[in-house]
Amino acid sequence: MHSTMVPLGTPAAGFQLPGVDGKKYSLESFSDKNILVVIFMCNHCPYVKAVLQRLIDLQTETEGVQLVGINSNDAKRYPDDSLENMQKVTRGKGINFPYLFDASQETAKAYDAVCTPDIYVYGPERKLLYRGRIDDNWEHEEKVTQRNLKEALDCIVAGKEVPGEQIPAMGCSIKWKEN
Repeated sequence: MHSTMVPLGTPAAGFQLPGVDGKKYSLESFSDKNILVVIFMCNHCPYVKAVLQRLIDLQTETEGVQLVGINSNDAKRYPDDSLENMQKVTRGKGINFPYLFDASQETAKAYDAVCTPDIYVYGPERKLLYRGRIDDNWEHEEKVTQRNLKEALDCIVAGKEVPGEQIPAMGCSIKWKEN
């Protein structure tokens, strides 16, 4: 499944979500960072598993940028994506950014997120500057030739225009609750 290409300039939606660390987070929790990268992700998706270390590395190597992961999957039908399992994955993989649980799925709906990973990059005014893929080879990191997300972040950090062509992220569908 490919991400919805939400229009650039769209403001970030507010949220109030619990993190794996037991704290509550909101959009304002990250107001001290110029760049906020919201990543809809989960524990069981093979796409997320394949790129997780790249996201961890990106958080380490990009100054002034805050990544935040949000899991919106139905944990009843997909128990691997429960808050308890999110805590295990965070410890086991060394996730170095807040990982939040959207049990109501309202945050995913507010962002128009559809897949995992689904990436949204906001500047200081929290307007959407980039939405797209991490790189050009989710499956084989050694074959990556374009680091699209990193290039976009470098442009934003340097105060330059983000490249106009943005390629949708691809991943598993968000596992919506049955009505």
